[in-house]
Parts: sequence; structure tokens; C-alpha cells
Amino acid sequence: MKGYTQSELEDIQAKWSLRFPPDLLELLLLRRPLLPGGFDWISTSSVKVQGILDWPYEGLAFDVKHADLWWPEWGTKPENLQDRLRVLEGVVLGAPRLIPLSGHRYLPEAPFLTGNPVFSVYQSDIIYYGTDLADWLARERDGLDGDNRTDNTKLHREIPFWSEVVRRNR
Repeated sequence: MKGYTQSELEDIQAKWSLRFPPDLLELLLLRRPLLPGGFDWISTSSVKVQGILDWPYEGLAFDVKHADLWWPEWGTKPENLQDRLRVLEGVVLGAPRLIPLSGHRYLPEAPFLTGNPVFSVYQSDIIYYGTDLADWLARERDGLDGDNRTDNTKLHREIPFWSEVVRRNR
């Protein structure tokens, strides 16, 4: 299927309060969906799109609830689970939003530049999955795993919060 129209992309961004980085906009004008079997911003139900947008927070919340996830940077760990989830929500809301690409692969909305890294997000197991969109697409096409090289943080643009999670997972 050909890509989205400029008008469709403007409507999608307005509807979901997102701002697609320039390289993602360029790619979405050419390809819809980005990968075979990937989701389509227009034909996918709003409920499902909202679930995909909420996935990064929900995965972290699952680990706060069930795996005792708590990092010192978040402050003193509240005794009450609901208070812990409120703190987590504030942390995630303070981070750049993640734009779903396909499956559990996400691109940060900010900075609004070409070349943001692609993250694989599964609960608090978050890794770099591509140095940028082109690298991610090549990895998906060629069946390569995410970039798990020891020194890979130097290859990726630093994204507040999300890059820190990747470093914690090393």
C-alpha cells in the first residue's frame, strides 16, 4: 500500500497529540504500514492505537507492580502502590513520547530531528533496536537482533529517560 497523504499525517498527529520527526514523516509518506503486518494509523481502531501508545508506560507499571521495579532517581519509594504508579506516570510523562512503529518498536518523538534511535520496549526490558529508522528497517528486513554491542550507547542519540533505561539493562 502506498503511504499516507500529508493531510492524513497532519490529522493523525493532531488526533494523537504527536509530532512525528522528519525522517518518520518522510517514510510514512512512502509506506503504509511501515512493515508487512504492521499497524495502520487509520484502519486500526482508536482503542488499539491508544493501547499501543500506552504500552511503554503499562509495561513499566507492570514491573513496578510485580517485579518491585524502583530506581533511586524516582525518589523515595512510596509504600502505597498507587503512589508509586503516580510517580512513574510523572516520570514517563516527563520523557519524550514514544511513537509506535511496528510490534513493540518505538521511535522517540523528541528531539524533533532526523536520526532518533529506535527502541524495543517490553516492560522495563528496553534496548536500542536501531541507531535510526533506516538501521531499524534494515535489521527488520535482514532478521537481525537489536544492537546489543557492549559500547552501543555511543552509536545512538541520547534520549532523556529512555536511553537511561537502556543503560540500566546492560
